[in-house]
Amino acid sequence: MTITMYGITNCDTVKKARVWLASHDVAYRFHDYRVDGLDADRLNGWSGKVGWEILLNKASTTFRELSDEDRLGLDKKKAKALMLAKPTMIKRPVLEFGDRILVGFKPDVYQQTVGRK
Repeated sequence: MTITMYGITNCDTVKKARVWLASHDVAYRFHDYRVDGLDADRLNGWSGKVGWEILLNKASTTFRELSDEDRLGLDKKKAKALMLAKPTMIKRPVLEFGDRILVGFKPDVYQQTVGRK
């Protein structure tokens, strides 16, 4: 099973998830949104699996810095456009493996789904 982690390198939650994966001998590839970007097809696939509401991190600094106009009247189309324009608004990390994804980091969920030890 190939695992890809999506996020940004300086995110504390991503760092914790990377340490967890390494300590459990789980191989993965890291995809940095800031360096590698994010395409609409991938975001649409994630949104179809977990919903845009789960993906959009309203607590993120990037989201909080949006204008009131951008934050008001959020719907699927508007949220996806915002996340594509500023991927740091996506809750991190997103772990993609097979046809499944995990959003965020919870050690017990990682253990149940990808843990090896």
